[in-house]
Amino acid sequence: MNNQTKTILVADDDGAIRFVLEAALTKAGFKVHTFEDGRDLLAFSAQGRGDLVITDIVMPSGSGLDLLKTIHASRPTLPVIVITAQSTLKNAVRAFERGAFDYLSKPFDIIKLVDLVKRALAQGSGRSKPVRRVDADRFGGFIGSSLAMQELFRTIGRLSNSEMTVLIHGESGTGKELVARAVHAHSPRRNGPMTTINMAAIPKNLIESELFGHEKGAFTGAISRRTGHFERAKEGTLFLDEIGDMPMEAQTRLLRVIQNGTFTRVGGNENLKANVRIIAATHQDLPAAIRDGRFREDLYYRLNVVPLHVPSLRARREDIPLLAEFFLAKVTRDMGAQPKRFSPEAMDHLMSYNWPGNVRELENLVQRLMVLVPHDAILPEHMDLSVPVEPSPSREVKLPPLEQPVQRADSILPGPPLKEAVISLVEHHFASPDGRDIKNMYQVIVQKVEEALIVRVLQETRGNRVKAAGILGINRNTLRKKIQELGL
Repeated sequence: MNNQTKTILVADDDGAIRFVLEAALTKAGFKVHTFEDGRDLLAFSAQGRGDLVITDIVMPSGSGLDLLKTIHASRPTLPVIVITAQSTLKNAVRAFERGAFDYLSKPFDIIKLVDLVKRALAQGSGRSKPVRRVDADRFGGFIGSSLAMQELFRTIGRLSNSEMTVLIHGESGTGKELVARAVHAHSPRRNGPMTTINMAAIPKNLIESELFGHEKGAFTGAISRRTGHFERAKEGTLFLDEIGDMPMEAQTRLLRVIQNGTFTRVGGNENLKANVRIIAATHQDLPAAIRDGRFREDLYYRLNVVPLHVPSLRARREDIPLLAEFFLAKVTRDMGAQPKRFSPEAMDHLMSYNWPGNVRELENLVQRLMVLVPHDAILPEHMDLSVPVEPSPSREVKLPPLEQPVQRADSILPGPPLKEAVISLVEHHFASPDGRDIKNMYQVIVQKVEEALIVRVLQETRGNRVKAAGILGINRNTLRKKIQELGL
């Protein structure tokens, strides 16, 4: 492909974004036209000009999703890449439903975006027509601005026109069923039922009856015919929760149903068509279960067509304030109670906790605090969070003890050793006739040491302010203020 013959159209009301995209795409050999709003881009594109569109969602002239819809109606093969700083499941799904080639949340890797543009031009739009829009607001509580959640939203959006089998991985309490319901609600089977069966909650001898149903007299207590989940989920989705707890005998029957597309009720002879989409979920390590002989390898590969990973809460700590405030507002509304708020120190406490129970534990905590805290402000002492954060051994920062000589400061601080830096400042001060060029030498030295120390610890923690504050022995709000004061 000759990039020089391809024209990229960019719509974004942020001048800096337009500048960066134009520079990078021009360097890659493309012709680039940028627009501050979607209306000008639409007028340009209506003339048949442009080979690919990059558009923001929120612009003063209107939504980039509406722009996408209009472009797709007139030029259905024109690839469109959607970028946004307000990345939600709703926006991700609607972008793909309206025919987007891909969807990226800001900030994005410019090199990856250029590669994505090349791939889009090579493949075309990838969508012949947009699929019907659905109500993406049905998933209250499905919240996240972290990179891990943005990737999950993006994948769910890509699945919106698919019926492929999905296997959801994630710890208990991360919201796997919520993800399953999102996948179903944005699928071609959205108008059909979704039924759920939890393998860990049903006695082993009843699982096959629950899945496939049974005939009257099939076993003691079967006083009438009963339909199973495969029949109840007809033309819809069957969600198999905690699939890792399914007994081997039931695994064998499930595999046959997936392979043959038919099943029989327990005690029956009639072959029934299995017209369902299967979504399974587990908190277990299924490859390890296969090695231990507890799970069938062939069934695993049948289920793991599209793997989805739901991150733990401690892996997306930046979402904790969003979730905590959401649950607080929800409980306040449901109970009709007086609103409460988390103090900054209480929020720091939430951010530094390890959350073994994940989002479910956080929601339960908020409900408990709403009932038990008598004041409008929730403080750290109101919480019973006894499990500390487990630092990653590979990233743990080793600070030298205070009693070590000052020459060791260069193991923490960048640049020259601290002793040399201090001597240099003192000499510079006394070299001046009246000392007017450096006032308050003590504060100057402290600030320089403080700045270097904060920079180094942030580097060591890869920008994790919660961990950095813990290492420095200050709370997160204090660290935030110092970062602002120092202009870091």
